[in-house]
Amino acid sequence: MEAPPPRGFSEEQFRAACRELGQTAPGPPWQLLVESMGVSIYRLYDEQSGLYEYKIFGGLADCPPKLCADVYMDLEFRKQWDQYVKELYEQTYDGEKIIYWEVKYPFPLSNRDYVYIRECQEMDVDGRKIWVVLAQSVSVPQCPEKPGIIRVKSYKQSLAIESDGKTGSRVYMYYFDNPGGMIPSWLVNWAAKSGVPAFLKDIQKACCNYSKRT
Repeated sequence: MEAPPPRGFSEEQFRAACRELGQTAPGPPWQLLVESMGVSIYRLYDEQSGLYEYKIFGGLADCPPKLCADVYMDLEFRKQWDQYVKELYEQTYDGEKIIYWEVKYPFPLSNRDYVYIRECQEMDVDGRKIWVVLAQSVSVPQCPEKPGIIRVKSYKQSLAIESDGKTGSRVYMYYFDNPGGMIPSWLVNWAAKSGVPAFLKDIQKACCNYSKRT
């Protein structure tokens, strides 16, 4: 049997994330969900899944873009600062780097796990230096589903970071996942409205601790 073609991301996907960073708000049909702590979160209803896609625009003060990207890519370090990580590691299967990530969910909900690929590129766009990280779920036979944990089979994320012209970063993030199972809508809304700004705050703190550590 021939090995499957490598899965990955196109140059255009990286450039699309860079273009998003150039704007402060997406136009209709995207709707503003919340503005909090310098972060604007927009959502778009996806009729096929009955779920929302999210776009987040914001800034991280005193976190230079390269540092942000390094912190975001460092899986070992993430276990220290992200309280929702149950298990997280990278493994190579058939020459392809795969990340396995189990996320703690509040009782009585089952934990969720993700199997995905990701890639980080440093882009030069008209003299602007932009770090882009893309991630998406993939199916890997060597990572079967575990009993009691719900596998998230549809997950997409893109992140673009550039300098804010001072000591911090401008950040754009796109996020979609289908957590499966029956999750109450209040929890989904809470995660989007409170979880995302809190996550950015955690990253900010992690960046400070990371620079002390290295």
